[in-house]
Amino acid sequence: MVAKLIILGVIILGVIAIAQLMRVYELSSKLRENVESEISNRDNKFNATMMLLFMIGLFGGFIWLMMTYGWTGRGDAASVHGHGLDSLLNLNFIIIIAVFFLTNFLLFFFAFKYVKKPGVAALYFPHNNKLELVWTVVPAIVLAVIIILGLKEWNSATSEAAPESIRIELFSKQFDWTARYSGNDNTLGKFDYKLTLDNNELALLTTNTLDSSIHAMEARIHDLEKVLNRRDTMLVPADKEMMMSELANKERLVRLLHQMKGRHNPEVDAWAWDDIIQKDTLYLCKGKEFEFNFRSKDVIHSAYFPHFRAQMNTVPGMTTRFKFIPDKTTEEMREEKNNPNFNYVLLCNKICGGAHYKMKMMVVVLDEKAYDAWMESKKGQTFKDKYFGEPAAPADDAEGDQNEEENNEDGEGDAEPTGDVALPEDGE
Repeated sequence: MVAKLIILGVIILGVIAIAQLMRVYELSSKLRENVESEISNRDNKFNATMMLLFMIGLFGGFIWLMMTYGWTGRGDAASVHGHGLDSLLNLNFIIIIAVFFLTNFLLFFFAFKYVKKPGVAALYFPHNNKLELVWTVVPAIVLAVIIILGLKEWNSATSEAAPESIRIELFSKQFDWTARYSGNDNTLGKFDYKLTLDNNELALLTTNTLDSSIHAMEARIHDLEKVLNRRDTMLVPADKEMMMSELANKERLVRLLHQMKGRHNPEVDAWAWDDIIQKDTLYLCKGKEFEFNFRSKDVIHSAYFPHFRAQMNTVPGMTTRFKFIPDKTTEEMREEKNNPNFNYVLLCNKICGGAHYKMKMMVVVLDEKAYDAWMESKKGQTFKDKYFGEPAAPADDAEGDQNEEENNEDGEGDAEPTGDVALPEDGE
């Protein structure tokens, strides 16, 4: 306690001493009849010289940092289109650095060159049309070139992929990624949020998943009705209102499911049955074009492949996409970086919740032979094999037909999932 009081006393005395010194300086200036606004030629020259030295130190430090830590620090791209993006980014850096050196050189050099000199009046230079035209037109042309090149690269990454491209869906939710490969037919199965179940978290659409969802939905409706109709139990009003609201949502959703079943074409089941669900690690093939389709179950995420120079937001209720061709295997990149522990990675580049830091997926790029061998090993782990080896019991068709006939006006409600639920709870 005593030490703290001593430190506080020293600080107070220091402030008082500085204030007194400033007062003494003011009094001495008055005695010398000096005006504060007047600066001596010696001070002017000193400040001008310091401006020049500061410029040299600033430029020298900037160049040293670039030589020490590299041009940008991002490393080489590992995709075909990534090299074009890097070239565009390098062009931007060249322009920015050139403008940085030019403008700062003029700023500090003019302060040195045009320092105030006795008997030399400053030139009043309020306006010049030619200069205004130059620094308006030149930046506009440069920006136009950058924007055009940027749009070209963007269109290259987001345009429709070739028919032979490998289709992969990346499904995002708090807080992980799930990859779905399109299987032998190279066609991703359809989906609908109302089909979300514990054994069908991606809500894939088949005759089997329709029956399973109808069966689960009607079982939940039966449970709710049983509780609400009990005579020996008094429900709290708030609980009763919540259960009645849930019951209304479930009844509406089950009607929509029956309508979907009536329109469903069983031939499209094959699109989903051979899809391969992959967790934890995403496997890609060097030299093959991949088209990625993105979905989100809950909030906006952002699929970010830093080494492939690709990023796309994943938005609830819509599908986004991009494509790229990996051009370096994981082993090649490890040798290039001299790092045997290097791995490509898929990250989420949106702060999507408290466990955002966990939302990443390992990416492994293989050569064609190794990739084909990996795909061959997954043939017995398709969506049908893994999730619906035994077909679920179908719902009561008679009851479904009656519900469909009574409520046909409700519409389809085909949309993406917007909540993290075990059963399809809402149809908002």
